[in-house]
Amino acid sequence: MTATVAWTPAEFEARLRARESGYHIHHPFNQRMAAGQCTPAQIRTWVANRFYYQASIPLKDAAILSNCPDRATRREWVVRILDHDGTDTQPGGIEAWLRLGEAVGLERDALLSHQQVLPGVRFAVDAYVNFARRAPWQEAVCSSLTEMFAPKIHQERLAGWPSHYPWIEAGGLDYFRSRIPLARRDVDHGLRVTLDYFRSAAQQQRALDILQFKLDVLWSMLDAIQQANP
Repeated sequence: MTATVAWTPAEFEARLRARESGYHIHHPFNQRMAAGQCTPAQIRTWVANRFYYQASIPLKDAAILSNCPDRATRREWVVRILDHDGTDTQPGGIEAWLRLGEAVGLERDALLSHQQVLPGVRFAVDAYVNFARRAPWQEAVCSSLTEMFAPKIHQERLAGWPSHYPWIEAGGLDYFRSRIPLARRDVDHGLRVTLDYFRSAAQQQRALDILQFKLDVLWSMLDAIQQANP
């Protein structure tokens, strides 16, 4: 039932966080991966396909910046691009994922070429980037709030993978370690924008629908990966 009266900021945030039940940490493929039940080939397929998403994150963030007229927001948001693309002194998340790929036995050039990306994964990721290009910047910011649920999945991998997949070189897991504090920082900003912008009942429902869209993107990626790796 759609609300007719706007929620308080605390109630609205609680409803956003309640969407965790649809986060891909609960997807059957991720649960198999977390339990140590994936083969090396399945891990490699996941790493190669997830890299297409990782490489697209700076494109999504640049699209948000291009639509945002607020200087203060742009100055705070631009760090996300550097987090992934890196700088002269900090390699960044894309480089860390390339190291993960090498740690599981994938060639760097094969990852960069996206030659192993499944059609379903490509379609889902491109839909997300195109949404960020076309939507009002506040809506694109709201779609990033799946980061609320990310620290748990990173912690899960750091805790379980060394024993479940000892063949993966330990340094390859640095991406997951680095993202935990960055995700928390990003959520703080994204929530501030979302709680400030989506104030009416209709707007708040729109925000929930946007967050669900992003959850569906992540879930659909694993659907495609699971179908390719039954």
